[in-house]
Amino acid sequence: MLINVSYNNPERREKINAEVGKPFSLIERFKMKGIGSNKLFITSTSIEIHNLLILDKYTNTCNIEMRPDGILVTFRSLLETYALVIPYYKLKLYKGKAEEYSIYRDQYFIKVKADSKSTHNFMKKVLDFKAKHWSSSSHP
Repeated sequence: MLINVSYNNPERREKINAEVGKPFSLIERFKMKGIGSNKLFITSTSIEIHNLLILDKYTNTCNIEMRPDGILVTFRSLLETYALVIPYYKLKLYKGKAEEYSIYRDQYFIKVKADSKSTHNFMKKVLDFKAKHWSSSSHP
């Protein structure tokens, strides 16, 4: 689900929490050695996201936040912040060329440049967490 998260809206927050779980606690974040990615440069996107990103002239970047049941990929367009909410059972993460990762959920996708070791390590952390804590047999 692609959603505008610019404003504090309890209904929207509950919808996101239902999809990917509530944010990790501070203690859990320390134990996991962080739950967020560095700034990732977007190289390509699906048409719905592309139509939002072309509204301004800034460099297109995004961040990924891990949640217990999925990830949030957030990016900005104009003065608005959008999130692509992806539960683990719908997450498809591919490593393309050595310098690019593709993140898919249904018809949406975002391709990001992976030009640092920390990006590769974070993507590995996401895949490891998904494999360890999420089995498709116990969830939808």
